[in-house]
Amino acid sequence: MAKNYYEITLALAGVCQAAHLVQQLAHQGQCDNAALQVSLRSVLDLNPGSTLAVFGGDEAGLRMGLETLMAVLNSGSRQGAGAELTRYTLSLMVLERKLSGNKSALNTLAQRVSQLDRQLAHYDLESDTIASAMAAIYVDVISPLGPRIQVTGSPQVLQNSQVQNRVRAALLA
Repeated sequence: MAKNYYEITLALAGVCQAAHLVQQLAHQGQCDNAALQVSLRSVLDLNPGSTLAVFGGDEAGLRMGLETLMAVLNSGSRQGAGAELTRYTLSLMVLERKLSGNKSALNTLAQRVSQLDRQLAHYDLESDTIASAMAAIYVDVISPLGPRIQVTGSPQVLQNSQVQNRVRAALLA
């Protein structure tokens, strides 16, 4: 079976974008909102027409992820920000493999994500309410599947429950 490296690259860029958003949130308490919106919206499309459609149909929405992917692949450093991004990316990929092999978790995830549509009728995607709902999905469905992802950053920033919810929502994405 032939592999479509374009689709694989886009998917990997999506994972790298989520990892970079987690890193930004953990260290600064804020992140690139346009990239966060693309990543969070990717969770909502349960039957996308293509990998690019998952990310809004525009490669520009994955710019951060593509740049992060290149940085991770070109980084010779085993410490610092590059190592942290690599750790997040690989941890997310491990969780994805575990999720793919667990039909019950996949069904629960689909059910919980479809319930977000009702909340999105009343709240913006970037709202604290939606971030909290996505964080709960991550905690309830994804986190129990495998090794917990240890997010490192500023302790003062990470104590903020809104930041914690955004980090978990980005991990879900």
